[in-house]
Amino acid sequence: MIVLLAQIGCFVPADEAVIGIVDKIFTRVGASDNISRGESTFLVEMNEAANILNNATEDSLLLLDEIGRGTSTYDGISIAWAITEYLHENPRVRAKTLFATHYHELNSLAGVYPRIKNFRVEVREVNDKVIFLRKITEGTADHSYGIQVAQMAGLPDAVTNRAKEILHSFEEKERKKRSKDEMQFSLFEYTLDEKFREMLGRIDTNNITPMEALNIIAKLKEELDQ
Repeated sequence: MIVLLAQIGCFVPADEAVIGIVDKIFTRVGASDNISRGESTFLVEMNEAANILNNATEDSLLLLDEIGRGTSTYDGISIAWAITEYLHENPRVRAKTLFATHYHELNSLAGVYPRIKNFRVEVREVNDKVIFLRKITEGTADHSYGIQVAQMAGLPDAVTNRAKEILHSFEEKERKKRSKDEMQFSLFEYTLDEKFREMLGRIDTNNITPMEALNIIAKLKEELDQ
């Protein structure tokens, strides 16, 4: 609204603003299906996203809200990730974009692409409730606060309390899985490294034939393939 007001010469709600000219404003906000046409919520979302990606230019303004939420988590993350990369890397687009998402995995893109920045809405947690401070700062959000929002909406305590138990169970399983994977990888890395050190330590590089060198390489590869 502010961009549109500025472009037609109206006042904007700010003491001072520098706003560039845009050729189009695209929005992908909300969740709704089209039953009469047999289109699911996700298909409607993808149709709108396709229209945006095929028609936006570097002078456009894009507002994208929760792209990928209408399908499975991994599918949704993959689509949101790919769309973000496309908008950043495609020289035909590279539009100014606000992308709201609960996929925390996308936060890492700011460390890969120079023009991507992470911002969050500041909140405070008080007695298991969240207070939205209506302030935006640079950085990533720590939590999604979905259960707290459900409490604010009036879901029964029995439901939200059970949801917290299930969430804690999932988080604990994920934490144990990550810890186990890291430990297994470290053990494997250490064992393999020691084997290689021992093998290489026995080699007299000043007195070795080409055939012996090839045999050593074959042995090392055999160890890696095990």
